[in-house]
Amino acid sequence: MELNQFFEDILTDKTLVSMVASNPRKKQNECKRINIKPVLIRNQYTLQFESLINNKAFHENLSVDEAAEKIIEDMRANFKNIYIKTQNHEYQCMVSKKGKLTCKKKEIEIASFSLSHDRKKDYIIPDNEKCDFLIELGVMDDNGKVYKKKYDKFRQINKFLEIVDGTIDYENINGSFKIIDFGCGKAYLTFGLYYYFHNILNKDVEIIGLDLKEDVIDFCNRTSENLGYENLEFIKGDIVDFDSRSDIDMIVTLHACNNATDAALVKAVKWNVDYILSVPCCQHEFFNKIDNACLAPMIEHGLIKERLSSMVTDTLRVLYLNNEGYEVKLVEFVAMEHTPKNIMIKGVKKGMDVNAAKMKYNKFKKFWNLDDLFIEKYHNEEIGNEY
Repeated sequence: MELNQFFEDILTDKTLVSMVASNPRKKQNECKRINIKPVLIRNQYTLQFESLINNKAFHENLSVDEAAEKIIEDMRANFKNIYIKTQNHEYQCMVSKKGKLTCKKKEIEIASFSLSHDRKKDYIIPDNEKCDFLIELGVMDDNGKVYKKKYDKFRQINKFLEIVDGTIDYENINGSFKIIDFGCGKAYLTFGLYYYFHNILNKDVEIIGLDLKEDVIDFCNRTSENLGYENLEFIKGDIVDFDSRSDIDMIVTLHACNNATDAALVKAVKWNVDYILSVPCCQHEFFNKIDNACLAPMIEHGLIKERLSSMVTDTLRVLYLNNEGYEVKLVEFVAMEHTPKNIMIKGVKKGMDVNAAKMKYNKFKKFWNLDDLFIEKYHNEEIGNEY
């Protein structure tokens, strides 16, 4: 398919609902994602580009001709994947280094569509379109409308999938992509992951959800069976004792309490997984361990010390992963007004030089007088199921 003609046809047809360019060709690219949508500005049909750079959004409004030229240039130079939705079709496209365009197309029908500048945000899993797992889990009604009381959960699922979309190098996925979700709970996000890989990206995916609660595991397995999600399985067990039956590509751990997060990170490191997405919760270990005379006025206040110990804990986790060759970024998972436990640790295996990372890790521990750490003892296999 010819790249220039394809995008010119899509944009000049004026049936575009949204475009999302993602998966940068170079990891050092400042812009990680571009969202494109049509808007009416002074009664003129205009394409609005929202470029996400360092977690900030920058907007630019272009004419159809200017927009076509820009998106063609961006897809040749900067991005591998683009998702396109029009009023009649949905396209999942990949662009090779040489500019070859490969698209999967399916027919859809959007009942109504507004060019209002203030219309609702476009989600990876849209509102008002039926999604089987969201209906099964009670987030949507049978017509695809999200229940008002479940809208925060709906946004959380989409935010998570946006982070996954901006992290994974889909072009290099060969065979089945294997994921383990440690501490999956009722597994809204686990089901979302399966749906995203299998239904949206058309990728082979195998996912295991692990949790300690037998009733939760039974519920999730029944739900998976009802949905026909053949390669989504839920197992009762703890993180420390769990052994993978095959090579794992990604570890997810969301709100795993205290040292359960550390156990999951150590598992990921030892399995040499490519991707880690972790949202820690209730970090208690360092509360009685951190000690620095210069910061005594802060540490003597329990509330401040609790928040400080949480930040120190997550910083040490970042340094631990750096120490093992991972490039790590901290991103906001959900807005602060919903929960203070909103930091996601996003690690991508890079095989980096770890000498500088080890020095930084040791200096940081020394500064806070930290020793006898769970994450180190577990890494060195000096403990069992004690967390």
